[in-house]
Amino acid sequence: MAGRPAATGAGVVVAAVTPRTPAARAGLRPGDRILAVNGASLRDVIDFHFHAGEEHLRLSIEREGRARTTRLRRGGGSGLGLELEAPRPAEIATCANKCVFCFIHQLPKGMRKSLYVKDDDFRLSFLHGNYITLTDLEEAELARIEAQRLSPLYVSVHATDPELRHALLGRPRVRRELLPVMERLAKAGIAMHAQIVLCPGWNDGPHLDRTVHELARLHPAVPTTAVVPVGLTRHRERLPELRPVRPDEAGALVRAVEAWQREFRDTLGTRFVWAADELYLQAGLPLPGAREYEGFAVAEDGIGLVRRFEDAFARAVGRRRARPARPRHVTVVTGEMFAPRMRTLLDQVAVEGLRVSLVAVANEFFGRGIGVAGLLTGRDIQIQLEQARAAGRDLGDEVLVPAVAIRDGAGVFLDDLTPADLAATLGTPVTSVEPDAPALLAALLGR
Repeated sequence: MAGRPAATGAGVVVAAVTPRTPAARAGLRPGDRILAVNGASLRDVIDFHFHAGEEHLRLSIEREGRARTTRLRRGGGSGLGLELEAPRPAEIATCANKCVFCFIHQLPKGMRKSLYVKDDDFRLSFLHGNYITLTDLEEAELARIEAQRLSPLYVSVHATDPELRHALLGRPRVRRELLPVMERLAKAGIAMHAQIVLCPGWNDGPHLDRTVHELARLHPAVPTTAVVPVGLTRHRERLPELRPVRPDEAGALVRAVEAWQREFRDTLGTRFVWAADELYLQAGLPLPGAREYEGFAVAEDGIGLVRRFEDAFARAVGRRRARPARPRHVTVVTGEMFAPRMRTLLDQVAVEGLRVSLVAVANEFFGRGIGVAGLLTGRDIQIQLEQARAAGRDLGDEVLVPAVAIRDGAGVFLDDLTPADLAATLGTPVTSVEPDAPALLAALLGR
């Protein structure tokens, strides 16, 4: 592998190489920039995966300013053993809309810059499940989605009425009707998971009924539609007037969704539309059973995530045979919304020598209207644990915090504190735990 100096800026960069894989045997290293695969130049990671599906690959790479060529063989249908760097903020297509409910517009000033990036990038939708509006796509991008079969995509719909949707998106300069774009992608065989952020007084009632039924006409290209409540922080300044979904409205929404599910099971063979877990919790209604989520296609959007976690936790507890090596007291941290259900789960863990405390942390940073664990800040957790201890509560041997509240590869909370910072202040070890039932049970037991 040798050659002349190469141009920089194109291609994809290798982040990591797994030992004893085709990539490792080919001599690839972190930092290598892959410029082309089998002669096809690369714009991004999607191009790489599109062109790297063959068994035999010829990679044109750049290493330390020099152009090189290497060959590798996939072999046995295995992966290549490559991890590629994520796009930098400057490489991400940003959103030109000013949605009335945009969470980024509700962030306070002074947080790290990456939190203010509003992406509307079809590549991130395909790769990571990010929701996009489809309003800013140029013809070349639509053609690329069709040609490379970038499916599924995740689409922020909110309303199918053109004027209402334009208003919800903040009346952007570029105005494009949504349904014709979705119909075009549907004809190309692209699946699109739809999301409706429900804003009371805006897109509820007859508007929601219209949106759900117009999306249903695109089934199976639109396999799911999620109805999620708007999230409002205390930092809304000079923004359109919105209010949160009330508990009685949450109950009415759940009942409406369940009525549509019965209708669509008869006409489409699927429930098609689901209400967010948050709506069930707000309304104090029982969650549907696992089978009613039909495979949990959009669980990460908060549709069935609680049911999946609780069922998995019950199974993990039922299989548990271990106990702590020594008496152990653990404090579990969660958000206010899930705290009652978490208490019920933790009560199932009747293990000799194990004592589990629960602290429901109120979100003072964003406001008490935000009750999910994923938006807790390190400072709120720290202050309220200190207050609990001052009130006589023992934090025990270890504090377990939800990993969903920790952002970026640096392992920091939204306010840039780390679990280590909390541990130093509290004088108690602090460990982040993934939202996975076996992981939580293992952490409780200290394993």
